[in-house]
Amino acid sequence: MLARRMKLLPKWLWAVLVVALAALAWWLWPSDKAADAPATAVVTRATVEETVTAQGTLEPKEYVDVGTQVSGQLKKLYVDVGDKVEKGELLAEIDPTVYQSRVDVDRARLKTLQAQEALAQQNHARNTTLFAAGAVSKQDFDTTLSAWKALQAQIEEQKYTLDGDLANLGYTKIYAPISGTVTTQTTREGQTVNASQQAPTIVQVADLKTMTVRAQVAEADITRIHTGMKATFTTLGSDKRRDGKVWQVQPAPDSTTGNVVLYNVLTDADNSDGELMTGMTAQVFFELGKAENVLSIPASALGRHMSAQDNAEGAAYLVRVKAGNKVETRTVRIGLISRTDAEVKSGLAEGEVVLTGPVPAGQGSGGGRGGGGRMGGPRL
Repeated sequence: MLARRMKLLPKWLWAVLVVALAALAWWLWPSDKAADAPATAVVTRATVEETVTAQGTLEPKEYVDVGTQVSGQLKKLYVDVGDKVEKGELLAEIDPTVYQSRVDVDRARLKTLQAQEALAQQNHARNTTLFAAGAVSKQDFDTTLSAWKALQAQIEEQKYTLDGDLANLGYTKIYAPISGTVTTQTTREGQTVNASQQAPTIVQVADLKTMTVRAQVAEADITRIHTGMKATFTTLGSDKRRDGKVWQVQPAPDSTTGNVVLYNVLTDADNSDGELMTGMTAQVFFELGKAENVLSIPASALGRHMSAQDNAEGAAYLVRVKAGNKVETRTVRIGLISRTDAEVKSGLAEGEVVLTGPVPAGQGSGGGRGGGGRMGGPRL
C-alpha cells in the first residue's frame, strides 16, 4: 500500500525529497573544515629565556696525573680506582733497591773523603808550625794546603751527589699531591716504568666536588658568550637542570666540523651530590637574557623580520593576527626570542589570537597595519 502511494507522488515532490536528504547527509557527514583552519595561538604572559645551546662533556676542574720521576718496577700500589685519598697519602712505591744502594755507596764514599780530609788537615797544621820555624819549604807548605782544600771540595761534591740520590730514593714513594678521588689507574703492580724520557702516569687523582663542562660553541655564537655568564645544563638521561657559571672562553678554536669552527667554553658546576661523573655528555644553555611575566607568542608566529624598522623598542616582525573572520598583518615589536617563544614588546594585547601556521588556500589576508608581504618563519 505504501509503495503504491509513493508512486502516486508528483515528480516535483520527489526532487524536494532528494535535495532534503542530500542536505541532511552533508550536514551529518564529518567535515574537514577543522583541518582547513589555520593553526593559532593566544597572546599570553610567560617567561621568555634567550639562550645559546651547545654540546659538552664533563671533566674535573682540578685533577693531577700522578707519575713517577724514577724508573723501576712498581712494587706496590696502595689505592684503587674510586678510592678517596688525602693530600700527602702514600699511593704507590717503586722498587727502591737500586736507589738505596746508591745512597749507601755515597755515604761510604763521603766517610772516606772525610777521613782523608782530616788527615790532610793535620798534615797542613804540622807544616804550618814547621814553616813558621823555617823547618820546611814554602812548597811543602803549599802542597799540604792544596791537598786539604782539594779534599774539602770533594766532600762538598759528594754531599751534593748524596742529596741527589736521596731525592731519587724519596721519589720511589709516590704521594697524593691533592685530596680527591682516584679516577684512573694506568699502571699495575709488577709493571716496569721508564722515566728517562717522560714521567709515566701511575694514577689520576681528581677533586670531583667541582666539575667543569667543556662545551663547544659555534663561531656564530661565540662572541655572545663571556666570562661570568650564567649557564644551565642537563646530562644525558636526566632532565635535572644544573646551574653553572662560565669561567673561561678559550680564544683558539678547538676543532672544525664541516665548515663550522668550534670554540671551547668552560663552565663550573657544583657536584656536592656526586651525581656528575667524568666524561658525561651535557646539553648546555648559555643564558643571553631572561624576561619574566611578559607577553609572549610562539616563535613560529613571527613572519618577516623588518630589520629596517628596528628601534630601541625592539625588533620589528610581521605577525598575522586574527580579527573576527579576517586575518590582518601587523608590525609587532619583539624582544627576546627563544627556540619556542618570543617576547612581545608592543603591537599585541593579551588575549589576541595570532596565526602560527600558513593560511589555507582561499583564506587570504584581510589587509591591516604594517604592510603585507610574504610571511615566513623567524630569521634568528
